[in-house]
Amino acid sequence: MSSSLRIDPIAEARRHWTARWGAEPARPMAAVTSIMRVQQILLARLNELLREDALTFPRYEALMLLSFTRTGALPLGKIGERLQVHRTSVTNIVDKLEQDGLVRRVPHEYDRRATLAEITDSGRALAARATERLNAAGFALDALEAADQDRLTELLGAMRRAEGDFVG
Repeated sequence: MSSSLRIDPIAEARRHWTARWGAEPARPMAAVTSIMRVQQILLARLNELLREDALTFPRYEALMLLSFTRTGALPLGKIGERLQVHRTSVTNIVDKLEQDGLVRRVPHEYDRRATLAEITDSGRALAARATERLNAAGFALDALEAADQDRLTELLGAMRRAEGDFVG
């Protein structure tokens, strides 16, 4: 992680934004920029926690998704849909997991056009170990109290729902 800055660049940008365009447009700019920066920080911290197991957070997510399924397998397209990533990303993730012996590709039982990614016993064991490490680290959200984490999830959920990310 980079060294700490002497000033908060987002607060400084907000100050300039307010001077040029007013406080109202500066508020969402600061919020969006903060979200984007926190996303970078979280991804770096999570990847660092997973490095010991030669995982990245996207690979960990795929392993967990497969471990939650009834059969331990899903079509590659479903993985992309559920993880909300492009099919090229799914292919790359599954390629690496397969190379490491954590998943295997198997033909779909009924649809010859589809290929499933199926978690292996090694994949399940690694996912469990990695989850213990992430849980112990509070998924890198240890700077926030539990109530703040719940509120953050609620706030971001409202935004996601408003954008049609999910229904409910």
